[in-house]
Amino acid sequence: MKRNKLYSLTVGLSVLMTILFFACKKENDNGVPIVPVDIYIYTSNPSFINLNAVGGWVYITGGARGILVYRKSISEFMAYDRNCTYNSNDPCAIVYVDSSNIIATDTCCNSMFSMVDGTVLQAPAGLPLKTYYTTFDGNVIHIYN
Repeated sequence: MKRNKLYSLTVGLSVLMTILFFACKKENDNGVPIVPVDIYIYTSNPSFINLNAVGGWVYITGGARGILVYRKSISEFMAYDRNCTYNSNDPCAIVYVDSSNIIATDTCCNSMFSMVDGTVLQAPAGLPLKTYYTTFDGNVIHIYN
């Protein structure tokens, strides 16, 4: 009898752990697929000259649909996945920096996002842009997740 209870408890606990594992597994972030990012940008590289001034930005390869790197201050950079968070599976769900140089817009759904912090400025998007971590040592920007 004790053996049956122990077996039932073990099986029940195993089932519960399996359910919790798969329930907590994150498939995406803000509707954007999770892909590994580990990129180094050397600010002395002429390709990244725009990042030498506060408010400067560049597009780089990486992330789900490319990454938008924005210089927020002398020592702080922001890195956003260019995949729009509204209908993120739509092939045209990509943000572009508009002529103001401070707003990223998805020309497909007309959502707008602040380049300062990735927040939604105009719907239909309800979630901010996916943000990657950044560090800066004065010469090299490290972008990662």
